[in-house]
Amino acid sequence: MKPIDEQTQEPAVEPRPPSERTESEQRDPGARKPASLLQVASAVFWSFFGVRKGRHMLQDMESIKPLHVVIVGVVAGAIFVLTLLVIVRVVIRTAGAAG
Repeated sequence: MKPIDEQTQEPAVEPRPPSERTESEQRDPGARKPASLLQVASAVFWSFFGVRKGRHMLQDMESIKPLHVVIVGVVAGAIFVLTLLVIVRVVIRTAGAAG
């Protein structure tokens, strides 16, 4: 019978031997490589559509800082809104000139 964690009342998870650990488990958490601006922008872009593969999401969680996601998301959202405003103004002007 497996040991039970007293706090959660669920089976306790025993640490795996080093040979069975994944690459991310073997790396030192303090030595993670920070994500580039392009990686953060890509993650934010795909999250706008709600499409993100599980393995990419796990990689993002290891390398992207939440503050970077917030900053890129706000900037991308502002660019999106400004683009819509420009399109609407162009359509209104051309409709006014044609009428």
